Amino acid sequence: MGNLPTRTLERGQIAHPTIHPCLTLAVHLGTMSYYRRLRLPGASYFFTVALSQRGDDALVRHVDVLRQAFCVTASEHPLHCDAMVVLPDHLHAVWTLPPGDADFSIRWRKVKARFTRWSGLRASPSPSKARKRECGVWRRRFWEHTIRDERDYRAHVEYCWRNPVKHGLVSRGADWPFSSIHRDIRAGRVPPEWAEATATGDVGK
Repeated sequence: MGNLPTRTLERGQIAHPTIHPCLTLAVHLGTMSYYRRLRLPGASYFFTVALSQRGDDALVRHVDVLRQAFCVTASEHPLHCDAMVVLPDHLHAVWTLPPGDADFSIRWRKVKARFTRWSGLRASPSPSKARKRECGVWRRRFWEHTIRDERDYRAHVEYCWRNPVKHGLVSRGADWPFSSIHRDIRAGRVPPEWAEATATGDVGK
C-alpha cells in the first residue's frame, strides 16, 4: 500500500510452528451456512477482502481513504502488517496480531466501516444487507487463512507481492504502486528486480 505505518510490534516467532490443518470451516445445515474461524492469539493470518461489486475500482480511487482507515484502526488495535496489496476491487494482507489477541474481525470491521463512511461510497445492498442497514460496498465475509509455518508465511507474503502481475495490471510486482513490496525494498528485504516470477498457483482465494 505504499506507505504503511511503522510496525507496532515484532512479527510473531513462528520458526517452530504448530501445524493447523483445519483453518476455516463452513458447516452447511439446510440452506443456512455457519462459519467457524480458527483464532490463534498472536498468530499470523492471510486475508482476502473484497468489494461487493466485481470490477469496481473504488479501492485504488480512494486508496488514501483506505490507508487512513487502516492506520486509525491499527492505532486502536495494534498489529504488524507483514504484507498488503490493494487491487481495484479487492485486497490481500498478511497480519500478525499481538500476543494474547486473536480478534482480526474487529479490525476488518472497523477498516471497512471507516472506508465506507469516509469515502462516501454507496451501493445497492442486497435485501439482507438492507435489513441490517449495511451499505453494500463490501462483500460481507472475508477469506482468512492461519499461517502454519515459515514456508507458508513466505508463500503468502510473496503472493501479495505478485498479485498485481497475476491480474495483468503490471509486468512486475514492484511496478504496482499500492503494495507493501516498496516498503520491503526500501528496508532491504527484497531486491528491486523481484517480481519477475509469475504466480505458479493460487494461495488463498
